[in-house]
Amino acid sequence: MMASQLPARALAANVVQSTEETNLNKPTGPLAGVKVIDITTIVLGPYASQILGDMGADVIKVETTSGDTTRFIGPSRTEGMGSYFAALNRNKRSLAIDLKKPAAIQALRRLIDQADVFVHNMRIGAAKRLGLDYESLAERNPRLVYACASGFREGSSLQEFPAYDDLIQGISGIASLNAGPDGEPRYFPMVMVDKLTGSNLASMIGMALFHRERTGEGQKVHVPMMETILSFALVEHLWHGVQDEPEKGLGYPRVLSPHRRPYPTKDGHISVIAHTDRQWKKLFEAMGVPRLIDDPRFSTVQGRTTHIDALYATLADGMRHRTTADWIAELQPADIPCGRAGTLADLFDDPYLKETGFFEEIDHPVEGKALMTAVPARFSKSPPNTTRAWPTLGEHSREILREAGCAETEIDAILS
Repeated sequence: MMASQLPARALAANVVQSTEETNLNKPTGPLAGVKVIDITTIVLGPYASQILGDMGADVIKVETTSGDTTRFIGPSRTEGMGSYFAALNRNKRSLAIDLKKPAAIQALRRLIDQADVFVHNMRIGAAKRLGLDYESLAERNPRLVYACASGFREGSSLQEFPAYDDLIQGISGIASLNAGPDGEPRYFPMVMVDKLTGSNLASMIGMALFHRERTGEGQKVHVPMMETILSFALVEHLWHGVQDEPEKGLGYPRVLSPHRRPYPTKDGHISVIAHTDRQWKKLFEAMGVPRLIDDPRFSTVQGRTTHIDALYATLADGMRHRTTADWIAELQPADIPCGRAGTLADLFDDPYLKETGFFEEIDHPVEGKALMTAVPARFSKSPPNTTRAWPTLGEHSREILREAGCAETEIDAILS
């Protein structure tokens, strides 16, 4: 039997801990007291709901009885607890139910009646067929913030078309920005569209909650992947399109330069960037070519933008003559942004990340010793924190269904 076919009870058997045991802290973030019903899957939606959980919300992750597919991606010590899932699902409780059962759907609706936020990334038509459309739920809970994300704008001809990160990277032109030396488009080596859209979705939910605090009104929020990544990418790349003259060229030359990359040094690579005239002057002096600050190609922002390939080629040639440490020792005191360009593995020994405690070691009730990344944001009055590690499948099903007002006999029927 494949892992994804295992029933919820098989995945959770003998490893489920009580809520009290899995709690790491009590929620203290700005969304403490907000209840979120989350029926999202894969990356986009879970990334958004994890942000809400990090901010203190009580996030109830509703899963199928086979579990979110990310449970089975990446290394784990326990089946169904893959590293991909772990990175997207802390600060959540797991309810595993079969939405094909009328009793399960009814229980879900009762939970939504008590909730502040309902979030999904299903196709809009599928949500309607399940009776989980905004109109149906808002009639029962007018204060509900109903949030959803999909590939394309609601009401468009592509509303129901399936979409994943790779597809949107391709059709949005993002993959072409990451073209290889052969000019062929390449996907960025991360699910960038999903995570960006998820972050935006979480932000929009916060905006809608703020509106509700002022007016008492819930509302529907929809975030499309396509428009989200385009509004992000075209900040710098719309270029002549701003004047409605795209035929003159699109794309910011500086960031598209093939020379814009970490530069080889005698013993590794360095990331270095100057922006102001003063920084470039100091950088040219450190490289032993102070005369270049008077070169018309490099003496102004406009000149450096026009001649960016020549500028960066000069920088690349200069960096290779000294070690990374030598460059950092000279450039950092000169207030020139620079640092050693390393690998992902280097992050675990990075002095700055150790200083800020970015990697948090926990004793997971199932996985044992484990690492989580810290919540990046800091609030002076309502600090976010990590209250729960990523849950086993269905770990909190009974307690959540009791909260919905289900009797034990109903719960038995729903979970059987």
